[in-house]
Amino acid sequence: MAKRVAVVLAGCGVFDGSEIHEASAVLVHLSREGAQAEVYAPNIPQMHVVDHVKGQPTPEQRNVLVESARIARGNIKDLATLDVKGLDALIIPGGFGVAKNLSTWATQGKNCSVSKEVEDVLRAFHAAHKPIGLCCISPVLAAKIFPGCEVTVGHDTECEQWPYAKTAEAMRELGCRHVNSQVSEVHVDARNRLVSTSAFMCNAPIHHVHDGIGKMVREVLRLA
Repeated sequence: MAKRVAVVLAGCGVFDGSEIHEASAVLVHLSREGAQAEVYAPNIPQMHVVDHVKGQPTPEQRNVLVESARIARGNIKDLATLDVKGLDALIIPGGFGVAKNLSTWATQGKNCSVSKEVEDVLRAFHAAHKPIGLCCISPVLAAKIFPGCEVTVGHDTECEQWPYAKTAEAMRELGCRHVNSQVSEVHVDARNRLVSTSAFMCNAPIHHVHDGIGKMVREVLRLA
């Protein structure tokens, strides 16, 4: 039987939704490994809409589920309908939508709240001892919900290659153990069944990000 993996999206586009290359890489690697992806997103308004040419917010309003459907080619379900019992694993790609639509990390950092629907899903998979894959910024969700967990967002020293490294320190302040890693590597928290990789937290060539996500997907399936 093919493993069934829930993929939770947060919109469409790096600055206000899911990072499209990361989401696509997750789906490609799941397909390559013979797993069945089931895509979900919350049916909620986006925090805001960003013009991806100018990098500036616009007055427009968009819905997270409707926008995520672009990546899923329309084959998507409301996150409220997710039932952990029929699924083997969970993966959440990155993008600012994780920090803006699935949580308030973008505006509140370590003092953020996680959307109740998203928190309930994460806790359900965790309680069922089913693996959770997280890439880019999405490990902050685990850091907030599962104190003492181990994750990676890459490096903890800011530089041109690692522009978001301060995230690691904020996660440590939540009681999480951050493990430095390269973009092509993953970290596995065996106790909590969490698999994380840095993806575009690193200024790296896109194929390196794609390869790191592939390792994350394979580890998630190995644990499933």
